[in-house]
Amino acid sequence: MGSVASAWGRSKFSALLRRAPCDAQGLARIAARQVYILPTGMGLALGLVLMLMLLGSLNYQNNLGLLFTFLIASVALVAMHHTWLALLGLRIQARGGAPVFAGQRASFAVDLHNDRGGPRGDLVVRAGGEDHPPAYLLAHGLIRVSIGLPTERRGWLVLPEVRIDTRYPLGLFRAWCYARTDARVLVYPRPATQAAELPLAPARRLGPEGGLGQGAGDFVGPRAYRPGDPPRHLDWKALARGRGLVIKQFGGDQAVEVWLDLSHTSGGDLEGRLSVLCRQVLDAAEQGLAFGLRLPGQEIPLGEGEDHRHRCLVALAMFGNG
Repeated sequence: MGSVASAWGRSKFSALLRRAPCDAQGLARIAARQVYILPTGMGLALGLVLMLMLLGSLNYQNNLGLLFTFLIASVALVAMHHTWLALLGLRIQARGGAPVFAGQRASFAVDLHNDRGGPRGDLVVRAGGEDHPPAYLLAHGLIRVSIGLPTERRGWLVLPEVRIDTRYPLGLFRAWCYARTDARVLVYPRPATQAAELPLAPARRLGPEGGLGQGAGDFVGPRAYRPGDPPRHLDWKALARGRGLVIKQFGGDQAVEVWLDLSHTSGGDLEGRLSVLCRQVLDAAEQGLAFGLRLPGQEIPLGEGEDHRHRCLVALAMFGNG
């Protein structure tokens, strides 16, 4: 019960924090009211020491001690001002990386732009509960910080905000700010470790004009090896590249096509069947087969190549997610 109340309190407190909004280009600029600053442990210790020095100097009427106390206090105040300035006016833009499969780490790129004539040091990007090494941003400079976040489920992985921390220049104060982003990465379903044999069916081959036609002794394309295939048609180069046993098809051979259908796929629940379909899509694309995909309310026609593979994987990733 206490942990629930604590989580509720943290969410309420987080909702009160001011965050820099991003514009149509996904760029956020930090304003004065969006920078928070507090003393660090070292800063609190220094404050305690200065208080003791002040009391001692007043008690013993030591003017040199008073001078030294106020000198250090003024340096600390100037350091606090520079810590706050290290984030003021900073421009932040986040972008999503290439699609990944569930279970892999999604990649985001966070660009930090400095429009000011002075440097910004010790900038730490925090996102998804992970910290990244400090970065030093030169005057009128730009740096890119790569962020990797774990993925658990298919669909869009959204990076709603990033947090920038700094203790520049002396480490006596810590300033931080939040910036909203519109960055996201598409997460494909997790491929099953193994799947049933691809449902091969006889088909005509693609002709030179994109239609279906017949060859006459020319190389048509590869297909998966089946028991009884002549060894002279094996693609030894594909075997050396780790693609397994692949047969070269010629004009006199019969080509095949593959239709992958969710309603005919076994694998338990919906996520399990989508995982099996994902594995079959990868297998069919690796073997160079013409394949299509049928989902409830959606059909992707026969096709080949990297774009067709991506189109099918996107359909699996977004199925049922709107």
